[in-house]
Amino acid sequence: MKPKLPISVIILTYNEELNIEKCLKSITNYVNNIYIVDSYSDDKTLEIANKFNNVDVLQHEFETHSKQWLWALENLSIETEWIFGLDSDQTITKELWSELESLFPVLPEDVHGLYVKRKYIFMGKWIRYGGFYPKYLLKIFKKDKVRIDSDELVDHHFYIDGRTKLLNNDIIEENHKEDDLSFWTDKHIKYAERFALEYTKKNGSSGKASTKGSPDQRISQNKSIFYKLPPFLRPFLYFFYRYIIRLGFLDGKQGLIFHFLHALWFRFLVDAKIYELKKNNTPK
Repeated sequence: MKPKLPISVIILTYNEELNIEKCLKSITNYVNNIYIVDSYSDDKTLEIANKFNNVDVLQHEFETHSKQWLWALENLSIETEWIFGLDSDQTITKELWSELESLFPVLPEDVHGLYVKRKYIFMGKWIRYGGFYPKYLLKIFKKDKVRIDSDELVDHHFYIDGRTKLLNNDIIEENHKEDDLSFWTDKHIKYAERFALEYTKKNGSSGKASTKGSPDQRISQNKSIFYKLPPFLRPFLYFFYRYIIRLGFLDGKQGLIFHFLHALWFRFLVDAKIYELKKNNTPK
């Protein structure tokens, strides 16, 4: 049996009975320590997780993803230097594990974080176009080198001060709860409210931006450009960019649904929520 990697995996969960088993099966043979921080699920999430011998489950009340990650990093008894921060709807490919097994013995000491490529599945379809693949996510990091912005109300990001490296292989993200499109839209209505709050709180700032920096810095640069465009017009421009210029139409019917909802409908709703917040806060 091959030695397991010196990485601890942390997963946040809430009612993930449709996803968690597949996630854990993709991990359990490769690492010794897997930690689940659960937000008091009331489905079979914990029952499924407890079937795995090397999984420790802790529960903590959820506020935001960023605050939940901060709590996890501060309170879990992590013995390894490296952490893999995973979502419960993500699975790790065998090719990525093989790459990590080859990489870790020769990984330079000054590398503090590793970016992986995300392959996103929507309604059973790999969303390959529209600029959605490859999407690099910083998921593997040294626990004493990572920062998290507690003011991020929707997405969480792991920030590294120091050298990072891009890996060649994928994690696969497929949330089976989103097979019900109502779940997806209901979730994104909540996200739109939080994005609007975050936007007004940060005055549109999206972190350190650079066209030549890390993937996260390039995303921040793109966001800064997006938010300089006129509200309510920019969702239409973004949809046109993704669906036409970046060939999103090649993703088929599922791609049309996804790019329309994610690039246009959701972004328009965010702008509407920003407008609502500003209007309600304007003295009459």
